[in-house]
Amino acid sequence: MGAGAISKEARGSRRRRRSRVRPMSEINVTPFVDVMLVLLIIFMVSAPLLTVGVPIELPESAAEALPTEREEPLSVTLTADGRVLLMDAETESGDLIAQLRAIAAEREGRKVFLRADGAVPYSRVAEVMGALNAGGFNQIGLVTDAGGRRLDGTDE
Repeated sequence: MGAGAISKEARGSRRRRRSRVRPMSEINVTPFVDVMLVLLIIFMVSAPLLTVGVPIELPESAAEALPTEREEPLSVTLTADGRVLLMDAETESGDLIAQLRAIAAEREGRKVFLRADGAVPYSRVAEVMGALNAGGFNQIGLVTDAGGRRLDGTDE
């Protein structure tokens, strides 16, 4: 008789223990984050190595180069004595914006090359760049000579 009573109490306590344990319904993302960080580091280290080119000597060909642009880019020149040349023709500073707007209406591209003498003050170059922008040319390329001095003082 006593054994039956113990048995019933044991069953009841087991049921209580089972009801307390609930299945975990959340995903543990810590291993996922660890794997992603390792992959990120691997790609960050290996990406620069993929861009390194192999030096080769290309063969020569008689074929013509592919055309880069349909029309010749506009060229504006500032001389050391203050003259402004639009392509090869000298123009007055006051007429520059009107002439640029007329040229921009006829052209598809908005590229212009600005060549300025090294003796021209930067403020004057900035004024002409503003005129180019006001005239409709917003892709301004500053033309320089190759082989200049580097910032560390060495020649190329």
